Amino acid sequence: MRAGVELAAAGRRVYGLRRSAAALPAPLQALRADLTDPASLRELPDDIADVVFLPAPGQRDEAAYRGLFVDGLAHLLDALQRRTALRRLIFVSSSAVYGEHGGAWIDEDTPCVPLAFNGRLLLDAERRLAGMREAVVARLSGIYGPGRQRLVSQVVDGSARRPAGAAEFSNRIHVDDAAGALVHLLGLERPQACYLVSDDYPAPLAEVQAWIAAQLALPPPPPEPAPGQRAVGNKRLANRRLRASGYALRFPDYRAGYAPLLGAVRRHA
Repeated sequence: MRAGVELAAAGRRVYGLRRSAAALPAPLQALRADLTDPASLRELPDDIADVVFLPAPGQRDEAAYRGLFVDGLAHLLDALQRRTALRRLIFVSSSAVYGEHGGAWIDEDTPCVPLAFNGRLLLDAERRLAGMREAVVARLSGIYGPGRQRLVSQVVDGSARRPAGAAEFSNRIHVDDAAGALVHLLGLERPQACYLVSDDYPAPLAEVQAWIAAQLALPPPPPEPAPGQRAVGNKRLANRRLRASGYALRFPDYRAGYAPLLGAVRRHA
């Protein structure tokens, strides 16, 4: 929705497709359809030139992910290609496709070995788009910002735990930069096939937790009793390609992005 509002502000006609009747922010025009139901996609408008494909699964399980990101993508492309010529399709994927890399720096060309079903299915969808010249894959890291403050909440309520063992890197992108980058990629004349969308500073998770705690005058989180296994893997995402394409981050690191959020937490404390 943030990307749609930015596009509308630039003078584009923007549709928002959702399966529920919930309202969309003006001036987005609502399209009621279900990606898992091909029949519901038969009456899409004929003037759709660009698509940002970013559906939200109703639940976190393999069937829901496959229904949207693999089968749903195929249903939408079939419906659109019957009536219009797409200029650009931005497929919003995730850094979950990479798996474990032992804290090393990785980029768009790093081999992908997903650790969990979400990464495997997103990678499956990416591969189905390979060779489609209109398609651009945007692999986003962890999104945070207004309404997405789980890490802050964990530090505040005391449930956060500092990872045990070697430094565990975390990668993030502010929600406003996520939207801004998608709009930017839509506007590129000759985009590459894939971009990592993440900020400039992959940071050890313990560092981010400790900084948030210090800003709120709270004690740092205690350590985990033993190293845990996480489905996202340990890696540092390099955003050189996105930067080289001309996108300027509004929040280049976690300090810039979290500072306004922590101000709101202090005011409501």
